[in-house]
Amino acid sequence: MAFMASGGPNREELLQLAIRAAKEGNADSAKMMFEQILAQDKKNERAMMWMAKLAEKKSERKQWLDRVLAINPDNETARQALQKMAYSRSANENRTLLIFGMIAGVLIVLALVLVAALFLFR
Repeated sequence: MAFMASGGPNREELLQLAIRAAKEGNADSAKMMFEQILAQDKKNERAMMWMAKLAEKKSERKQWLDRVLAINPDNETARQALQKMAYSRSANENRTLLIFGMIAGVLIVLALVLVAALFLFR
């Protein structure tokens, strides 16, 4: 392994170490290394994509993917990941609306039955 004058790995070697750590499940170590890379090279798409993959929150993942697209609007992987996130969010919202609509429908039917029963038993 070639080392820089400071005695540490160069940026590409650090990137490879970070990727290996991420793949082995060492997310915290990988994030630290990716952050070091991004401190040196704020436009490193691969480091940003890995940070998105390692993000614990959807909002954080979206921010990383948005940063990738800001640097490279042609990054199809980032674009597809954002589209998938938007589709999932939309599907969840639609499911919630459907459930709410069904509950509202049942309540309306029950209210009509109650009103009809009050008129019939007067």
